[in-house]
Amino acid sequence: MREEVVIVNNEWADPSALGLFGLAMVTLVASSQKLGITSGMSFIIPWAIFLGAFAQLFASIIDGKKNNTFGMTAFGAYAFFWLAIAMSWMINMGVFGPELAGAVDLKELGFAFIGYLVFSLFMTIGSMETNKVLFIIFCLIDLLFIGLAMNSFGVMPEFGHHLAAYSEFIIAIVSLYGAGASVLNKHFGKPFLPVGKPFGIFKGEKTPKAIIPAAS
Repeated sequence: MREEVVIVNNEWADPSALGLFGLAMVTLVASSQKLGITSGMSFIIPWAIFLGAFAQLFASIIDGKKNNTFGMTAFGAYAFFWLAIAMSWMINMGVFGPELAGAVDLKELGFAFIGYLVFSLFMTIGSMETNKVLFIIFCLIDLLFIGLAMNSFGVMPEFGHHLAAYSEFIIAIVSLYGAGASVLNKHFGKPFLPVGKPFGIFKGEKTPKAIIPAAS
């Protein structure tokens, strides 16, 4: 009796474009409020949850299946950041009652921003061996967390606010480009939109597996 062997292809597509698009959209909407173009937080929260959190969390899970530790960690960490910050906004707005809203201390957020800054600095080093677009995004994320921490601790708060606002807006623009590059470069099978080669400082000239892995 002849046995038939069925080969199943379980290869997952690169989730970088989706994760970067999620980052781009939430930072674009959030930065509009910081820059004073829009007002209020109500319409930022859905984008923080669904684009900033869920889109990046989905990308993190797929990167995990693809054995991409860097992408899985970055997308996952920033996904949970946006979930936490969305809930923090809702607490401050009184969604969960006046007791929680009345006990808000912005310095606690400041410590969270410092923790994420340290994490982002590590990821910035890792991004140097991916591509230059991702490296720029992480450098901007570092500036964003510095500005957010300064504002939360009341250290030159106006400067910190503006630093966070403009960093966040530029993150959105560069991430949109990165998402487009990730899709089109893979779709056309060639560098349709350049993302820049790795610096080659820590890993030599080894080409990364993915065109663009994760981000904020």
